[in-house]
Amino acid sequence: MSEDKDKFQCQGAGTCGYIYDPGRGDKKGKIPKGTTFENLPEDWKCPGCGVGKDRFKCLEEPECKEEK
Repeated sequence: MSEDKDKFQCQGAGTCGYIYDPGRGDKKGKIPKGTTFENLPEDWKCPGCGVGKDRFKCLEEPECKEEK
């Protein structure tokens, strides 16, 4: 699976469940469509609950290439 298709789900705030989809971007965070999860700014926060990128889990494991 190509990286631009990888979706990541928020694991913060218990039941947030926000899914970052590169095909949609993040209007609230002014992230344009096509921005991969890896290319999100380091200070980007979940628009649902406000946690950082480190609290997201890839939905397509093991195909995803998560940042470590």
